[in-house]
Amino acid sequence: MVALNLFVYETTGRALAMGMFMAVRLASGFVAGLVVGGLLARFTAKSIMLWANTGQGAVMLVLVLAPDGLLNGALTAVSVVIGAGGTLFMVALRSSIPEMVGEDRRPWANSLTITGRSLAMVAGFASAGVVVSLVGYTAAFLVDMATFLVCAVTVALLPIAGGRGAGPATATGKPAEGEPDAGEAAGGEAQTGKAAGGRRGGGPGGVPEKRAGRRRVPTAFLALAAPGLGLMVALRGVDAFGSSSHNAALPIYSTTLDASNPAVFVSAFWCVWALGNIGAQQVIQRYVQRTGRHVGAPGFGYGTVVMSAAFIAAFAGFPLGVTAVIALVAGAADGLTEVSYTSHLQILPATLRGHAFGLSATFENLGFGVGMILVAAALDRFTALTVVGWSHGAAIAVAVVFLLRVAGLRRAERAGLRKEEAVEGRRPDRGDRDGAEVPRG
Repeated sequence: MVALNLFVYETTGRALAMGMFMAVRLASGFVAGLVVGGLLARFTAKSIMLWANTGQGAVMLVLVLAPDGLLNGALTAVSVVIGAGGTLFMVALRSSIPEMVGEDRRPWANSLTITGRSLAMVAGFASAGVVVSLVGYTAAFLVDMATFLVCAVTVALLPIAGGRGAGPATATGKPAEGEPDAGEAAGGEAQTGKAAGGRRGGGPGGVPEKRAGRRRVPTAFLALAAPGLGLMVALRGVDAFGSSSHNAALPIYSTTLDASNPAVFVSAFWCVWALGNIGAQQVIQRYVQRTGRHVGAPGFGYGTVVMSAAFIAAFAGFPLGVTAVIALVAGAADGLTEVSYTSHLQILPATLRGHAFGLSATFENLGFGVGMILVAAALDRFTALTVVGWSHGAAIAVAVVFLLRVAGLRRAERAGLRKEEAVEGRRPDRGDRDGAEVPRG
């Protein structure tokens, strides 16, 4: 992304062209998020990941070979394919992790992929300037092409079982035996079959099957009917809006610190952020292994609050040492939110999981894209601290609402369990109920 953005700017000589390049990339990712659920219902996740990487590698070769007269068209093709391919790949990967490693190892696998992505991001940002400066854009694009092809080969070796659709769903659309019910998305605790299916209706995996007249609600929105899940995805979109603010404000803030060499602060900030992210993954993996518990929905809410507060503090003008600690905290909190969010959506039945991840990617692209437009305009009139404060402040406000919603769902669930025990003639304080009947998330 460093090389592409610089290349667009140097080729056209206009900052507007670079903005349009990013806008087309985000728009194609937005559209891909809407259709990827349907693609996962028709094709295997493995084939989608394979062709997404092959397509991105091929379009980089087109950019390298394009003559000057066709360069603008080649750049447009790159923005479309990179935006759509990246969304298709990430949604297919996240939705297929339970089939690759098993339900019990989802948090471990998510932490591992996030750690790898953080390390790759550090390596990419650190090497981009060196590669472009020493050997030029063509070499950078060829390196990009090679990474996509290596990823495609890796995907071909992945142990993803199953045919079309993303996993072991039964013919009725309900989750296969042993697969968590969608009602588990209520806040980190699985609901009983009676609560998930009997009270809410006969939709797949305990999710109510809603209709508008004779027409069914789209499957993607059906997936979000699980309690609290729609608000969780909405918070992810607002979080992406906040992320656009610090991404746009960092270069400006860095220039005010050192106008002669602004890239130093930006690079150092993201490197420390990535170290915090990686450290958080190690802590999460050890926590899961030691306790057997997963990071549930509350972890996503609390992590969003801490992360947003840390990003606001990063622009408050603290000494560099304090700012480095703030960046470390922001990276750790970001790592927590990523694992908890991804693991939580993976609770959904396989028939709904791809749709939910696709709609989530659409919300994220929408939030980030709208944010980039509004933030860019606001930074011309207000300070970086003000803009980032308002943007991430919105994420904090929605996160607080989400946490209150999760707490309410848990209280309602505990009340329902006590009522059920009373009906069955059991006293909750006697401890004669088998705890395995209601597994913790």
